[in-house]
Amino acid sequence: MQNLPGVAKHHQKYLLAYPLAFRNLDLSDFDLVLSNKSGFCHGVRTENKDGRRAVHVCYCLTPTRFLWLYDQYREREQISKLINNALQPMLTMLRQWDWMAAQRVDHFISISTEIQHRVREIYGRHSTVIHPPVDTSYFTPDPLAPVEDYYLIVARLIPYKRVDLALEAFRQLPKEKLIVVGDGRDRAELEASAPANVTFLGRQSRERMRDLLRRCKAFLFPGFEDFGIAPVEALSAGRPVVAFAGGGALDTVAPGVTGELFQDMQVDSLLEVLKNFDARSYHSDDCRAQAEKFSRENFRDKLMDFLLNVINQY
Repeated sequence: MQNLPGVAKHHQKYLLAYPLAFRNLDLSDFDLVLSNKSGFCHGVRTENKDGRRAVHVCYCLTPTRFLWLYDQYREREQISKLINNALQPMLTMLRQWDWMAAQRVDHFISISTEIQHRVREIYGRHSTVIHPPVDTSYFTPDPLAPVEDYYLIVARLIPYKRVDLALEAFRQLPKEKLIVVGDGRDRAELEASAPANVTFLGRQSRERMRDLLRRCKAFLFPGFEDFGIAPVEALSAGRPVVAFAGGGALDTVAPGVTGELFQDMQVDSLLEVLKNFDARSYHSDDCRAQAEKFSRENFRDKLMDFLLNVINQY
């Protein structure tokens, strides 16, 4: 499929080809197949006509989002009503294919408790949570870097990241400062509507981002994410996190210890937490210890233990 014209930039045009391509990928000669799914790759063929069969473990980032969370996807991608109506028969067919493919997987791993629930609700399958790896060896505290008086967001500037929610909260907190790192299709609109105490820096180098994380009063994570790497990077750098109480943040942020969670995705809910937030109440060592649970080494060890246990069952 990589040779199809324009597939790199316009892969959506080949949507129906993906299930067919993966189903025709025969991996039955292997002993173990590990797929990394957010789309259709869990549909690979692992059993041939001669009865030869590979064990299939699927590391699930999410059940195919535009099929099962279509309303969210439609809003995010700004799909028109005309295109939406035209897509419905195809979506029904693809949901059936996706569900059947999930039934052929031997074992599921989910990236968070949120995805574990989703795999159970959509596919009716049990899964084990193994969180994605975070580079905790790079994002480290710096005792020589003083904590400065600003909150920090690092995100793509697109609707579901809910940077707009943060802007409205800081409009009502004129004495607080917010720095936003990242770019995206909403940047111009967000920057134009931002109050004076919000600064947009655009894309930054990894080194600059680490420095900003080390010095921030707290990292702000207002959107709903299936896991969310950036908050763990902030914790790894020794800084607390203020996040929406949903998705992966429920796995990564310990309220009162490594940050706080706001309960409703509303400005008032975020404001209540920010008004009562005192960065001195959170200790760098606690944040760092929480982040180490998601280190690359922990991920490797947990995944290897899981796979070895699976292999020993067959």
